[in-house]
Amino acid sequence: MDTSAKKATKPAAADKKKPKEPESLKKAKLTRDDVRARRAKALLTLKKKRKERSRLAFKRGEQYAREYRLAERKAIREKRLAKQHGNFYVEGEPKLAFVIRIRGINGLHPRPRKILQLLRLRQINNAVFIRLNKATLSMLRLVEPYVAWGYPNLKSVRELVYKRGYAKIRGQRIRIQSNDTIERSLGSKGLVCVEDVVHELYTVGKNFKTATSFLWPFKLSSPNGGWRDKGRHYVDGGDFGNRENRLNPLLRKMV
Repeated sequence: MDTSAKKATKPAAADKKKPKEPESLKKAKLTRDDVRARRAKALLTLKKKRKERSRLAFKRGEQYAREYRLAERKAIREKRLAKQHGNFYVEGEPKLAFVIRIRGINGLHPRPRKILQLLRLRQINNAVFIRLNKATLSMLRLVEPYVAWGYPNLKSVRELVYKRGYAKIRGQRIRIQSNDTIERSLGSKGLVCVEDVVHELYTVGKNFKTATSFLWPFKLSSPNGGWRDKGRHYVDGGDFGNRENRLNPLLRKMV
């Protein structure tokens, strides 16, 4: 058998052109590469935005902490000055109240029932923040036998928002797990982080109504050790009514 003929046929076979890649596959590859590039660019932009938001939230937190510290020092200084001159230091009237519903609907008059609905206190142990003014004080007097309320301090406000805070978004109760939830809903009002919400609530700022409407009514636990007597006023050894600053120890047991 002539081997030279076989060797001559091999280069001819190798010189055959490979089949061209279909145009559909070329377009699919280009599309896939374009999508990957856009996704990578969007991810990089998102990381930059989150980093900027974290810096902004940190700066605002520092600013608020400085503001609270200065206010506390000012109050201490004024108390000392009043004591030196033989006077009494009288604090300003509280602007913020925290109201907790402690009784059900059995034997409830229609008027207090309607007020409790307006305050969004539809269940036992539901609680809300309220701006104190003439109208809200009148409402609290009418529903006082069914609620316990008082003046929360900064620690209580922060613990309530961080531990029991839920957002009301499109009628749904959604847990606040990041600042993104707040920025998407309240970014247009200048509230971009949890500390912004805490500051608006504690100082009763211009966006107080927006912040309270954004928060779902708090669902608290029954206090450790239970209630003493829901049918008696707090002054008489019971539970309902205004506790003023003594509301904060109660919140420690319910949060």
